[in-house]
Amino acid sequence: MSGLHLLDYAVIAAYFIVVLTLGKIAAKGATTGEGFFLAGRKLGKVSQFFLNFGNSAAASDAVSTASVVYQQGISGIWLGFQMIFLNPYYWFMYPWYRRVRLTTTADIFKDRLGSSGLSVFYATFTIISAVAVTMAFGNLVSYKISSALVTKTETSWSPAERASVEDYRELMTMEGLSKKNELPATERDRLGVLRERQARGELRNFITALEPWSFYLIYTITIGAYIVMGGMAATALNEAFQGVLIIVFSVILIPAGIAAVGSWDELGRVLPAEAFQLFGTGSGTSQFTVWTISAIFLATLMQAHAMPGNMSIASSAKNEFAARFGAVSGTFGKRLVTITWAFCGLIAMALYSGANTLADADMVWGTMSRQLLGPGLLGLMFAGIIASNMSTIAAKAMSVSALFAHNIYKGFRPQATDRNLVTAGRWTLVVVLLVGVVVSTQMTNVYTVLQFAMTINVPFGASLLLMFIWRRVTVAAVWTAVLGSAFLNIIFPLVAEKIPALANNSYLTTRTSDSVGRPTAVFFESVVRVNPEDNASALEGRGRLHTELLVLQSIGVDTVALSSSGRLAGRFFVDALLPLALIILVSLFTRAPSRERIDQFFGKMKTPVGATPELEAAAMDETVRHPGRFNQTKLLSTNSSWEFTRWDRVDTLGFLISCAVTLGIIGLLWALLQAVAP
Repeated sequence: MSGLHLLDYAVIAAYFIVVLTLGKIAAKGATTGEGFFLAGRKLGKVSQFFLNFGNSAAASDAVSTASVVYQQGISGIWLGFQMIFLNPYYWFMYPWYRRVRLTTTADIFKDRLGSSGLSVFYATFTIISAVAVTMAFGNLVSYKISSALVTKTETSWSPAERASVEDYRELMTMEGLSKKNELPATERDRLGVLRERQARGELRNFITALEPWSFYLIYTITIGAYIVMGGMAATALNEAFQGVLIIVFSVILIPAGIAAVGSWDELGRVLPAEAFQLFGTGSGTSQFTVWTISAIFLATLMQAHAMPGNMSIASSAKNEFAARFGAVSGTFGKRLVTITWAFCGLIAMALYSGANTLADADMVWGTMSRQLLGPGLLGLMFAGIIASNMSTIAAKAMSVSALFAHNIYKGFRPQATDRNLVTAGRWTLVVVLLVGVVVSTQMTNVYTVLQFAMTINVPFGASLLLMFIWRRVTVAAVWTAVLGSAFLNIIFPLVAEKIPALANNSYLTTRTSDSVGRPTAVFFESVVRVNPEDNASALEGRGRLHTELLVLQSIGVDTVALSSSGRLAGRFFVDALLPLALIILVSLFTRAPSRERIDQFFGKMKTPVGATPELEAAAMDETVRHPGRFNQTKLLSTNSSWEFTRWDRVDTLGFLISCAVTLGIIGLLWALLQAVAP
């Protein structure tokens, strides 16, 4: 093996010792349900900041941002950076999850609509998606980076591994000649064969020495140990420590990378001008035009309401100001480190182009770390990457644990004690973390999984948004939107490649060409030759079938003629708007919950959280008796079915400050690009 020094192993070992010690310290307060799942609702502004920062700033975001920027230029930053426009909205959204005064997001469906079925379905669906997408995705990214840090020496390659690397080098040489129109005609068939093998993931530019199962098990056991011991309190305590490591790992590559390139001026000279354009045009390699960014933002806005971590994090705050401050400040911290991740992607463009192009763009971060960082620093990077993903996975795992204990286990055992729920929650953590390991081994492409993760909860998110602001939402409407969207966005797209009539359909396997003449799939995630050695063999679709494009095609949009950025935007627009439209339409023709239930819910949502337990209990007792006592704060008439409320001084100042910081961070990114760009 090459890559890690003895000093690196010492740093990694020290990291594991610290996180386990912090978990042990927090364990003494995790004996009750509220103490284990919500840290006793006692976390202040600082703890809330680190919880939100650690939960949002995952290494998967660093890898995906650097990877997409490496492939498409700085405009690729918008895959995650578009969420900066959500920060002012978080100032209003997070108090909802504190004022609702529940334990899990699933509880809202029962409290607001009176539907135990929806509550259990949301809990089950979210547990499965959190394990199969979010947590397994974090595991995959940790392995992707780590596998690039620990590699085999060339002398230890097997014949198959050597052939994979040598064929990849041959492909890069041919691609360079093809771009210059210097590739001999006799070599074009060979280029086609190598492109097909590359599309299948058969080519590599290095061979890792890290065995995935061993890595996943050690990594997962560590996460499980500290959160099983201390619950949400241990998660919050570790987030503070891990948050510092996240900042460190986000910046240490930049000085080393600039030194390797030569200077900032050299970076601007080496890269093409379009690499520094914040918005793509849709005609080049970048998919991130203004339309694409708007579509992704809309889907993100919808999905944000259904993320299970919102409830567990916000409900752990000692008051609603701590919840909203932590949400906004913590995610602003994430936006700042996103800029550093994007610049790592630009540096990678300068270092790994032409014959040095990486076979797997997801390996950008790990490859740069291995080649640019010295002993000790490489171990620190390793620890930082693990810390950032552990912090995110820990928060997600706690949410899943609470969902199972409160919304599934308690349903089968209504008489379960508080102690029983904590025990069930701890065992849930063990199971979901181990299942996440199994699913991780089946994943390959970070960018593909990330796109899926950005839309999977949109139907529930749209439902929750309307449930918070519109009295007319009905149980039937939510079921229609959730099941209809799940079929369109999840079930059918994933099984389509298993149906030969679809996978081999001549229309669905349509391919166009990108700006440099490489074949690009339209409807499937990828389209390859059945026989990669025969450039005339039949085509077959692989991966996700983009059914959103078929919906657009059915209403007259020529999706084949669209650019790749146009197709991406179209997919996100359909994912975001379809469930919203279904809920509104069906709600107008179906029966709403009882007036008393709706009045009690919105009365509670207008009642500020009390400064002390005694004041809180008194305020809620008064609201139960007079649920309409705050109706004068409604923005529209008191009889309106829309529950928008007037802003107070804190609302207004917080929103304006959030907007100012948002513009300031975007301005900082623009200024940095202007300083570096040619």
